Amino acid sequence: MSAGPLPDRRERWARPLLTAFLIACAVDLAGVLTDTGIAHLVAKPLLMPLLAGYAAARRGPRLLIAALLLGWVGDVFLLADADLAFLLGMAGFAAGHVCYLCLFGRARSALLPAVLYAAVLVAFLALIRDGLPADLRIPLAGYSLLLTAMAYRAGVLGRYAAAGGALFLLSDGLIATGIADLPQLPAPDFWVMLTYVAAQLLLTLGVLAPDARRSGADPGAYRGPSISI
Repeated sequence: MSAGPLPDRRERWARPLLTAFLIACAVDLAGVLTDTGIAHLVAKPLLMPLLAGYAAARRGPRLLIAALLLGWVGDVFLLADADLAFLLGMAGFAAGHVCYLCLFGRARSALLPAVLYAAVLVAFLALIRDGLPADLRIPLAGYSLLLTAMAYRAGVLGRYAAAGGALFLLSDGLIATGIADLPQLPAPDFWVMLTYVAAQLLLTLGVLAPDARRSGADPGAYRGPSISI
């Protein structure tokens, strides 16, 4: 009689890694909200490696782990207040979005969200254009197009991944409106980080959902995420 497959030893790390990620999120958000620079400086670089570790412990696909680690590259560069660091950080996130797009496969997406996302992209770029430095207009337009495509395609893995893509778009939109000197919410950096970490977590859970992984990004087979810790 077969005893069945042996458990993967990595799975024992899933719970502590996810817990550590959530703790790091709380520390970072508290640091941003209270303007405690050292808390943000220490916690932010830990976020994506911890989430990537959780994805690896859950035997997630390599493209997901790569997307999260490229997000870490973006996070680290954006800690520096310099134009070159901003562009390098944006390049890191852009590469992560390419990983997500490859991960979502070729499953068909609904037409209505495509129209809505396209309208949001055009309106948003028109809104921020005049407030952006001239040398950032083209890079930000290209990045925004890539991010919008990722957010739209995330829907093939169900509502959680779709929400993650939309939150990622919102988070980066808040950053762009700050660069363009448009009106901001109170504590804007808090909302940027809150929507960002929620986006990455929801995208990760959407990709790790057993039904989504079996289906190869077939939206018809998706039944919701499995948060296995």
